[in-house]
Parts: sequence; C-alpha cells; structure tokens
Amino acid sequence: MYKLRLLLRKIHTPITIMLVPHSRFSSRSIKIPVIAAALFCVMACVGAVFSVSLTIQAFDYYRMKSEYTKMSKNFNEMESTMASLKESESQFRKLFSLGSRKEVLKNVDISSEDGSIDTDLLKKEIQSSMNAVEEIKKYLAKEQNVYMTSPSGWPAPGRISSGFGMREHPKYGGRRLHTGIDITMPNGTPLHATADGVVSFADRSGGNGNIVVIEHGHGMTSVYAHNSKNSVKPGQAVKRGEIIAYSGSTGISTGPHVHYEIWRNGQSVNPAPYLESKN
Repeated sequence: MYKLRLLLRKIHTPITIMLVPHSRFSSRSIKIPVIAAALFCVMACVGAVFSVSLTIQAFDYYRMKSEYTKMSKNFNEMESTMASLKESESQFRKLFSLGSRKEVLKNVDISSEDGSIDTDLLKKEIQSSMNAVEEIKKYLAKEQNVYMTSPSGWPAPGRISSGFGMREHPKYGGRRLHTGIDITMPNGTPLHATADGVVSFADRSGGNGNIVVIEHGHGMTSVYAHNSKNSVKPGQAVKRGEIIAYSGSTGISTGPHVHYEIWRNGQSVNPAPYLESKN
C-alpha cells in the first residue's frame, strides 16, 4: 500500500517547463505532472509513427497507381496486337485456302498508300492476261479509228470526290499523288466503257478490288477500279457506252465509287480533259 502511494506521488510530481521568449516579454513557466508529460511524449511518438506510415502508404499508392497505368497500357497494346494477329491469321487462312499461287496473289490487299492503282502489279497481271488471250494482241495489231478508241465521257453519272494530282489522303492522311479521279455514286451503278477497245484484264487485283482494264489502241488505256462486280472478261471487245462493270467499294476503299484512270503509253494522265461533259 505504501509503495502504491509512493508511485502515485511520483507520477503526480510536477515538472516545470520554462518558456523564455526572445523579446521584451517576461519568461513563463508551466507546471505539469510527470504522467502528463509522459503521455504527451508517447502521443507525439505515436503521431510521428502514424504520419510516417501514412506517408509510406501514400507513396506506395502512387507507385502502384503508376504501375497499374503502365500495365493497363501494356495490356491494351497486347490486346490490340492479339486482335491484329487474329485478323492476320484469318486472312492467311482465307488466302491459303484458295489453293493456287495465282488466286492468293489476286486476293492479297496490295495497293499504293496514295489511293492510286498499283500500276506495277496491275501491268504484270495485264501482261499475263495478254499472253493468255490472243484476241487482245490481234486487236492492238489492227489500225483502229482514233476517235472511237479515244476515251471520252464519264464512265457513269456521279460526283468527283477526289481529282487527279496531289491531295490529302482520305484514309492515311498526308499529301500524296492521286493518279486518277474518284467518282462517287450509289453502289451497283452500271459503269460504261468510255471508248471502243478490248478488255485486257477483268479480275480482282489486291487492294484495287475488282478492276477492269480496257486497251483502246494508239497507246490509250482506261482503268475502272473498286467495282462490286465485273461484267466482261479478258479478250472481249467492247464498244463505247457498253456496261463493263458495276460500281462498288471492293479492295481498300472508303465507300462506293469508281476510281477511273487513263494511261497514255503506259503513263497515268489526268482523266478530266477526257470527260468532256458531265452525264
């Protein structure tokens, strides 16, 4: 009992805290029990530990948030890559189920990024077609009427959405050379030959979609691309105004239209002067 009273007396023993201001004010003293000072010290230590803990947790939170954002971005990139791989796998399965190298090459989406005809690829296909169809060579060997074999008029009524020359590419952006004109019209609109001639190519050609090429003689050629359907075949003679295909959006295309080109001695020229007047 005596020891308990002694302990209580000790913990209630006051201690004096002197406050000495660096001014004209006099110093002050505060007396507080030992137990109160001890509790204050304990609470200060607990508060300091708690503050440090909160700081560490906040740091961990922002670090984890940063890692989560990074992981989320990587996941989205992986998801996009997986989608592209699945699409590529589907395209490869489709292509290699065609059974022949020729059919695979026809259906591969190979086209110029400027939206023009892939001239080199198409010329190879035309040459192959000309070698296979003797009637084309015979037609070109004959002397033809220059007027009837010169492209004239529109392949179909419509609106020119993109002219010949440099332009802002509608799909890829950036200025690029457009080697023909795009004429917008409803899907399935009949397309007409703009001059007499013989069909040198009528098939699918990569990103150009379904395409018809007509040789007119005297170095003149007309090209009609992205058709929904071709209605002529290589070696077939056609007259000006005859239906040769139907407009569409096959291959790499932003909507139903016909990409119309004119070649003179194998070089693309502006088709506008050959349109004469709008149908």
